[in-house]
Amino acid sequence: MIKVVKFGGSSLASAEQFAKAGKIIQADKERRYVVPSAPGKRNAKDTKVTDMLYACYDLVEAGEDFRVPLMKIKDRYDTIINGLNLRLSLEEEFQKISEQFKCGAGQDYAASRGEYLNGIVMAGFLGYEFVDAAEVIFFDEDGNFDADRTNQVLAKRLSGIERAVIPGFYGSAPDGTIRTFSRGGSDITGSIVARAVRASCYENWTDVSGFLIADPRIIKDPQTIKTITYRELRELSYMGASVLHEDAVFPVRKAGIPINIRNTNAPEDEGTWIVESTCQQSKYTITGIAGKKGFVSVSIDKDMMNAEVGFGRKVLSAFEENEISFEHMPSGIDTMTIFVHQPEFEGKEQAVISAIHRLAQPDSIELEGDLALIAVVGRGMKSTRGTAGRIFSALAHANINVKMIDQGSSELNIIIGVSNADFENAIRAVYDIFVETQI
Repeated sequence: MIKVVKFGGSSLASAEQFAKAGKIIQADKERRYVVPSAPGKRNAKDTKVTDMLYACYDLVEAGEDFRVPLMKIKDRYDTIINGLNLRLSLEEEFQKISEQFKCGAGQDYAASRGEYLNGIVMAGFLGYEFVDAAEVIFFDEDGNFDADRTNQVLAKRLSGIERAVIPGFYGSAPDGTIRTFSRGGSDITGSIVARAVRASCYENWTDVSGFLIADPRIIKDPQTIKTITYRELRELSYMGASVLHEDAVFPVRKAGIPINIRNTNAPEDEGTWIVESTCQQSKYTITGIAGKKGFVSVSIDKDMMNAEVGFGRKVLSAFEENEISFEHMPSGIDTMTIFVHQPEFEGKEQAVISAIHRLAQPDSIELEGDLALIAVVGRGMKSTRGTAGRIFSALAHANINVKMIDQGSSELNIIIGVSNADFENAIRAVYDIFVETQI
């Protein structure tokens, strides 16, 4: 049995946090491969090392002296090293970084050094072998992740190493230059490593005890989800919920490897399991609630629309012409409504309206802005009667007008449209009816 463990920036922000991570790793001999992020914030007023590196390289590009900011970054690592009583020096590494900065190594190289250096520190602390991600994780010439080559090389390399540290967030292009994933990309690296070693589990250690049913900025102390499927996670992540980097799901999902979200500061908590499928029923009908503000509804009316072959295609062609993607498209016999992102739509609204008239000859078009979409997601909804009715009842009781409701064919999610002003109250109302009443 092999476990891959990834630790986020808050879990490795200081020597004290490093010690917690080390204790967690050493508590289970199956935790053989470790993926560290760069040191995060030690407190609310602190700065993440990755942000310090970006700012430092901005000085390089501006032709200004970057040595003092770079030494401040070195001090962050030296403080961790000294706090762990390690006999380790990063002097030569920082000299190399300084030289590469002068040669214009690029923003990706600069940003990646946070994980690279933390990987060296973690390997020294654990006594594990250090494997530079640039040697085993690859991007193609267009900057796209090369999954097949990476999996082949990484699997072969790690098959001969009992325990290793592989820094997250970056890899290399065909010419050897450093390329990074998007922010939060260490989650992706952990998933890639888990797939390569055919791990039994991918543990993602962060500063929360799992995936919360709702945004804690809206709901005070929301309940934690015990088990969530990849499909449920995808729905919630797309609508704004954030615990795990969205792209990190795909490598392990393909390999059927479960993910366990855990809390470095509360390792006794079970956290949340993210799995392909499960027969376990959730304690609640819903698994989670998430949403976004800033949408526009474009309502198109035309008598006998349902009898006109190709009408929907013509309407959508108007959006395609203007390079606007749509979110949802509920429809009736004589009407269809397209929901689009307001910032994307506003500058092109008249061009879109003109194109719809030209292509589809509707009777009328109406726009409504400042709308929010809320996804209520849960595998339990499929076997529970009256879910939509309970949502309507809860929102009506809270004096919230529902602009749109759309249920997917999988019965896994229900999308609700409300005004931006009602967004938070709508989430509270749905949470209360499905969760608070069952606690």
